[in-house]
Amino acid sequence: MFDMIICSQSTERNFFESFALQYLKENPDYNNPAYNTKLGVYSEGCGLENVLLSWGHDDYMYLVLKASGTTLPPAALFIIRYHSLYLMHSDGKYQYLMNDEDRENLKWSQIFSKYDLYSKSKVHVDVEKVKPYYESLIKKYFPKKVIRW
Repeated sequence: MFDMIICSQSTERNFFESFALQYLKENPDYNNPAYNTKLGVYSEGCGLENVLLSWGHDDYMYLVLKASGTTLPPAALFIIRYHSLYLMHSDGKYQYLMNDEDRENLKWSQIFSKYDLYSKSKVHVDVEKVKPYYESLIKKYFPKKVIRW
């Protein structure tokens, strides 16, 4: 599944009703009654941290940051972990799986998404000029000075 999609997806039933349905009809889970409800194996309000998503660069970076002892605020970690869950922050999907913290962090994720895709500049950045600023951010949010890849 990770080879055929570019954005994060939930494993709940609505995923199968999305664009990937044509590719996944032969998956035994498609006909499993436990997955043929709105919630599937999840309970309402369980929180996104309890929802199995397709794994990709988002979750990898989130795990690296957590293992490295980052001091980034929870909203920043939420954005990093779920920024490719486009159906959530662009289309309002998965609201029924979110807890209160997810709903609060979603606001920040929606703001960030405006700058995530299609916002790249053709202007070349003078790396040496901006380097001190980014080094100060690294110092602030990575106090252990070791990143655990």
